Amino acid sequence: MKCPACRNELTPITVEDITVDVCENGCGGIWFDAFELQKVDEPKESAGERLLDINRDKNIRVDLSQRRHCPKCQDTVMMQHLFSVKREVTVDECYRCGGFWLDYGELGRIRSLFESEEERRKAAKKYFEDVFGEKLAKMHQESKEKMERAQRIARMFRFICPSYYIPGKQDWGAF
Repeated sequence: MKCPACRNELTPITVEDITVDVCENGCGGIWFDAFELQKVDEPKESAGERLLDINRDKNIRVDLSQRRHCPKCQDTVMMQHLFSVKREVTVDECYRCGGFWLDYGELGRIRSLFESEEERRKAAKKYFEDVFGEKLAKMHQESKEKMERAQRIARMFRFICPSYYIPGKQDWGAF
Protein backbone atom coordinates (compact mmCIF):
# COMPACT_ATOMS: atom_id res chain seq x y z
CA MET A 1 0.00 0.00 0.00
CA LYS A 2 1.05 3.56 -0.65
CA CYS A 3 1.05 6.32 1.95
CA PRO A 4 -1.87 8.68 1.29
CA ALA A 5 0.18 11.67 2.49
CA CYS A 6 3.61 11.28 0.84
CA ARG A 7 3.15 8.26 -1.52
CA ASN A 8 5.93 6.28 0.24
CA GLU A 9 5.45 2.50 0.47
CA LEU A 10 3.77 1.55 3.78
CA THR A 11 5.48 -1.03 6.01
CA PRO A 12 3.41 -3.51 8.06
CA ILE A 13 4.29 -3.60 11.78
CA THR A 14 2.76 -6.11 14.19
CA VAL A 15 2.24 -4.86 17.72
CA GLU A 16 0.72 -7.41 20.09
CA ASP A 17 -2.46 -8.61 18.31
CA ILE A 18 -2.73 -5.98 15.56
CA THR A 19 -0.83 -5.26 12.36
CA VAL A 20 -0.79 -1.67 11.21
CA ASP A 21 0.86 -0.09 8.17
CA VAL A 22 3.31 2.72 8.85
CA CYS A 23 5.07 5.21 6.63
CA GLU A 24 8.52 4.40 7.98
CA ASN A 25 11.31 6.69 6.72
CA GLY A 26 8.60 8.74 5.02
CA CYS A 27 6.11 11.08 6.71
CA GLY A 28 5.67 8.81 9.77
CA GLY A 29 1.91 8.35 9.40
CA ILE A 30 0.01 5.21 10.45
CA TRP A 31 -2.83 3.30 8.76
CA PHE A 32 -5.26 1.48 11.07
CA ASP A 33 -7.76 -0.98 9.62
CA ALA A 34 -11.29 -0.92 11.08
CA PHE A 35 -11.38 -1.38 14.88
CA GLU A 36 -7.58 -1.35 15.29
CA LEU A 37 -7.23 2.23 16.51
CA GLN A 38 -9.46 1.58 19.52
CA LYS A 39 -6.90 -0.99 20.73
CA VAL A 40 -4.14 1.64 21.09
CA ASP A 41 -5.92 4.98 21.68
CA GLU A 42 -5.63 5.06 25.49
CA PRO A 43 -2.47 5.61 27.56
CA LYS A 44 -2.94 2.32 29.45
CA GLU A 45 -2.86 0.28 26.22
CA SER A 46 0.78 -0.73 25.95
CA ALA A 47 0.53 -1.74 22.29
CA GLY A 48 0.29 1.91 21.38
CA GLU A 49 3.67 2.79 22.91
CA ARG A 50 5.57 1.19 20.03
CA LEU A 51 3.62 3.29 17.52
CA LEU A 52 4.34 6.68 19.08
CA ASP A 53 7.74 7.21 17.50
CA ILE A 54 7.77 5.96 13.91
CA ASN A 55 11.07 6.64 12.08
CA ARG A 56 10.41 9.41 9.60
CA ASP A 57 12.18 11.71 7.19
CA LYS A 58 12.00 15.16 8.80
CA ASN A 59 12.52 16.78 5.39
CA ILE A 60 9.15 15.52 4.15
CA ARG A 61 6.45 18.17 4.56
CA VAL A 62 2.83 17.04 4.52
CA ASP A 63 -0.08 19.32 3.63
CA LEU A 64 -2.49 18.52 6.48
CA SER A 65 -5.38 20.27 4.74
CA GLN A 66 -5.09 18.02 1.66
CA ARG A 67 -7.89 15.45 1.22
CA ARG A 68 -6.44 11.97 0.90
CA HIS A 69 -7.35 8.73 -0.79
CA CYS A 70 -7.73 5.59 1.31
CA PRO A 71 -4.62 3.40 0.93
CA LYS A 72 -6.84 0.31 1.04
CA CYS A 73 -9.81 1.48 -1.09
CA GLN A 74 -7.70 3.56 -3.46
CA ASP A 75 -10.62 5.18 -5.29
CA THR A 76 -12.20 6.49 -2.06
CA VAL A 77 -11.46 9.94 -0.66
CA MET A 78 -11.32 9.82 3.13
CA MET A 79 -13.34 12.12 5.38
CA GLN A 80 -11.50 14.48 7.69
CA HIS A 81 -13.09 14.96 11.08
CA LEU A 82 -12.28 15.68 14.70
CA PHE A 83 -11.47 12.55 16.67
CA SER A 84 -13.23 13.50 19.91
CA VAL A 85 -15.40 16.08 21.61
CA LYS A 86 -12.27 17.87 22.81
CA ARG A 87 -11.86 18.93 19.15
CA GLU A 88 -8.06 18.80 19.23
CA VAL A 89 -7.09 16.14 16.66
CA THR A 90 -8.30 15.85 13.07
CA VAL A 91 -8.09 12.37 11.53
CA ASP A 92 -8.80 10.91 8.10
CA GLU A 93 -11.35 8.07 8.02
CA CYS A 94 -12.47 5.90 5.13
CA TYR A 95 -16.25 5.63 5.09
CA ARG A 96 -16.02 2.50 2.96
CA CYS A 97 -13.66 0.23 4.98
CA GLY A 98 -13.70 2.03 8.35
CA GLY A 99 -9.93 2.53 8.45
CA PHE A 100 -8.13 5.55 9.93
CA TRP A 101 -5.07 7.43 8.72
CA LEU A 102 -3.15 9.28 11.44
CA ASP A 103 -0.42 11.72 10.57
CA TYR A 104 2.81 11.72 12.57
CA GLY A 105 2.17 12.69 16.21
CA GLU A 106 -1.62 12.35 16.10
CA LEU A 107 -1.68 9.02 17.92
CA GLY A 108 0.23 10.56 20.83
CA ARG A 109 -2.19 13.48 20.99
CA ILE A 110 -5.19 11.11 20.85
CA ARG A 111 -3.75 8.99 23.66
CA SER A 112 -3.33 12.10 25.83
CA LEU A 113 -6.95 13.27 25.45
CA PHE A 114 -8.59 10.78 27.82
CA GLU A 115 -7.28 8.32 30.40
CA SER A 116 -9.93 5.70 29.65
CA GLU A 117 -12.91 4.80 27.47
CA GLU A 118 -15.19 5.60 30.43
CA GLU A 119 -13.75 9.14 30.63
CA ARG A 120 -14.25 9.51 26.86
CA ARG A 121 -17.90 8.39 27.13
CA LYS A 122 -18.58 10.83 29.98
CA ALA A 123 -17.08 13.71 27.99
CA ALA A 124 -19.15 12.76 24.93
CA LYS A 125 -22.32 12.54 27.02
CA LYS A 126 -21.67 15.93 28.62
CA TYR A 127 -20.93 17.49 25.23
CA PHE A 128 -24.13 16.00 23.77
CA GLU A 129 -26.16 17.34 26.72
CA ASP A 130 -24.55 20.79 26.42
CA VAL A 131 -25.28 21.00 22.70
CA PHE A 132 -28.65 19.24 22.45
CA GLY A 133 -29.98 18.88 26.00
CA GLU A 134 -32.17 21.96 26.09
CA LYS A 135 -33.58 21.31 22.63
CA LEU A 136 -34.29 17.64 23.44
CA ALA A 137 -35.98 18.56 26.74
CA LYS A 138 -38.21 21.01 24.86
CA MET A 139 -39.09 18.37 22.25
CA HIS A 140 -39.84 15.85 24.99
CA GLN A 141 -42.09 18.36 26.78
CA GLU A 142 -43.95 19.13 23.52
CA SER A 143 -44.44 15.41 22.87
CA LYS A 144 -45.69 14.90 26.42
CA GLU A 145 -48.16 17.78 26.02
CA LYS A 146 -49.40 16.35 22.70
CA MET A 147 -49.88 12.90 24.27
CA GLU A 148 -51.80 14.36 27.22
CA ARG A 149 -54.00 16.34 24.81
CA ALA A 150 -54.75 13.17 22.79
CA GLN A 151 -55.58 11.25 25.97
CA ARG A 152 -57.99 14.01 27.12
CA ILE A 153 -59.79 13.89 23.76
CA ALA A 154 -59.94 10.09 23.90
CA ARG A 155 -61.42 10.19 27.41
CA MET A 156 -64.15 12.57 26.19
CA PHE A 157 -65.14 10.05 23.51
CA ARG A 158 -65.15 6.95 25.72
CA PHE A 159 -68.79 7.49 26.58
CA ILE A 160 -69.77 7.99 22.97
CA CYS A 161 -67.76 5.02 21.68
CA PRO A 162 -66.84 2.53 24.46
CA SER A 163 -63.64 0.55 23.85
CA TYR A 164 -65.48 -2.74 23.28
CA TYR A 165 -66.71 -1.28 19.98
CA ILE A 166 -63.15 -0.61 18.81
CA PRO A 167 -61.27 -3.66 17.55
CA GLY A 168 -57.88 -4.37 19.15
CA LYS A 169 -56.45 -3.36 22.49
CA GLN A 170 -55.66 0.27 23.35
CA ASP A 171 -52.19 0.05 24.98
CA TRP A 172 -52.03 3.64 26.10
CA GLY A 173 -55.00 3.41 28.45
CA ALA A 174 -57.36 6.01 27.02
CA PHE A 175 -60.29 3.59 27.06
